[in-house]
Amino acid sequence: MISGKNNRFIKEITKLMSSARERRQRGLFVAEGIRLCRDAFQSGAEIVNFIYTAEAAEKYRQDFDKISFAAGNNYEVSNEVFKKISDTGTPQGFMCIIRSGLSTIMKKIEEGKRYAALENIQDPTNLGTILRTAEALGSDGVILSSGCCDIFSPKVVRGSMGAVFRLPFMLVEDLTELVHDMTNRGICTYASTPHDAENIENIDFSDGGIMLIGNEGSGLKEETVKSCTRRVRIEMKGRAESLNASAAAAILLYRFNL
Repeated sequence: MISGKNNRFIKEITKLMSSARERRQRGLFVAEGIRLCRDAFQSGAEIVNFIYTAEAAEKYRQDFDKISFAAGNNYEVSNEVFKKISDTGTPQGFMCIIRSGLSTIMKKIEEGKRYAALENIQDPTNLGTILRTAEALGSDGVILSSGCCDIFSPKVVRGSMGAVFRLPFMLVEDLTELVHDMTNRGICTYASTPHDAENIENIDFSDGGIMLIGNEGSGLKEETVKSCTRRVRIEMKGRAESLNASAAAAILLYRFNL
């Protein structure tokens, strides 16, 4: 059992929790809590290390047996050590270190399918919620610009409710260039914007395509909007000028995926 907070392994976990660079370099990320650890196991994610407390192992015995059997290594830690590495206010005593492998990497965009594309979404809670919504509404994948926050940050993983284990995604350096290429290929691209746009309720999305959702404060970049096939808007009836990015994404993707 690991009881020392200065243990080298514990320090490595702390770095994974706090540093996107560390996660990228090591190809690992953290999932904390009984629900996420169970989702990781059920989704077939590669669990490199399983960290738990004795109390949690007893409380969630069935899940403990399954996850510990599937994990490459198992480490029992004291309650004090788990609190040190935890990213939640009320730790449940289960944590998995997962390899960010190729199983969910999307290699190409196919005609007739429906994708969400996110440009510079910087709030981890928003990104996690959008991923969860995209999976729930049946999106075929998510495209993320390089300006988005890290998809494997603890807050994104937690907010996605396990969608990061299953939903195909693609990271692109230049979203505008990708959209331009897709438009030239005949794949319809839709810029969500309130300016000079069609009401989303009046559009037929039966041919699929890509729905683009922009930054929380500034929306999509103008050059990205200009590269899209069409502009769409959510009809607003109240006095509010805009919606939260994750709320707007839920409405857009629900209509897009009907």
